[in-house]
Amino acid sequence: MKQSRITAILTVTGMLAAMWVFELLDSFLLFGTLDQRFGLQAWDFEGPWTVFTAPFMHGNLEHLIGNSLPFLVLGSLVAFSGLGRFLLTTLIVIVVSGVGVWLFSSPFSLTVGASGLVFGYFGYTVLRGIIERKTIDIVIMICVVLFYGTMIWGVLPQYPGVSWQAHLFGFMGGLLAAYVLPRRERRRQLNQGYGGAQGGYYAA
Repeated sequence: MKQSRITAILTVTGMLAAMWVFELLDSFLLFGTLDQRFGLQAWDFEGPWTVFTAPFMHGNLEHLIGNSLPFLVLGSLVAFSGLGRFLLTTLIVIVVSGVGVWLFSSPFSLTVGASGLVFGYFGYTVLRGIIERKTIDIVIMICVVLFYGTMIWGVLPQYPGVSWQAHLFGFMGGLLAAYVLPRRERRRQLNQGYGGAQGGYYAA
């Protein structure tokens, strides 16, 4: 489990590093080409795969800087649950946030940025503390609420050019992930019931 957590946290760091590489290339060499090619365009039936690439693109360096610290902190807190849970949570959040943006943004508007993931990780850590009812999860939940609780207002339309849709549906994706992914206690029981290392079920 410890190795899984370390690998997950390294994965968070790697994702953030990739965002920085893409943005530096796009800002200084490609002049916005990556955003146009890999950003999510609402109601565009030709590029549904951009749901998975848009979170790695950013409008400018200021946009990326604003997302970097909360992405690293909240992503690492989710990663504390293990690599498998982190990857599944990330996938659920990306899909729910992306579909919400695609459906409810203005037709053919372009959305980029990791804020959907940030709000998803926020929602996951809050609800997971309630569901798991374990000391570490409750402590994480309290810390997240204290330091990032005001983020919740970002799910409402407030500022032009800011995708509240990504925030809202990212948050909903995080809640969904926290709810549908099995509790760790149940997974440990499965391990015991199916023979531990030889049975085929492992805690992530």
